[in-house]
Amino acid sequence: MLKNIIISIIVLVNMLIVGCVSQPVNNNSQQGDRITVGTVQKEIKVGMSAASVASALGSPNILTSDDNGGEVWIYDKISSNVSYSSSDAYATILLIGGSESSSSASSSQRTLTIIIKFDANKKVSTFKYHTSRF
Repeated sequence: MLKNIIISIIVLVNMLIVGCVSQPVNNNSQQGDRITVGTVQKEIKVGMSAASVASALGSPNILTSDDNGGEVWIYDKISSNVSYSSSDAYATILLIGGSESSSSASSSQRTLTIIIKFDANKKVSTFKYHTSRF
């Protein structure tokens, strides 16, 4: 009889502890090859070749030309971050129960636009970038 009571108490305590544990879920929509402002500042220099730019940043999203006929490469990157967390708690003490649940979600976006202009020799003549977060 005492053994059954002790086992019941241990089971109830374990249920209470397990019910109070929550783990956040974090989803990143773009992972892997990420271009950052730091990469642009460190890697891109006036006078470098188009091949070196492609090696550092990858292929551009948009390829066009300026008024002088020089190539213009545009990188337009958007990343989103969504975080969701929830917690559930449930306790039972001698047939009297209680339950509590809570959850939250947050999201943010980051944009990075890089414009690189090349001269007639396929060398970087100018580059500019803009970043924002919301």
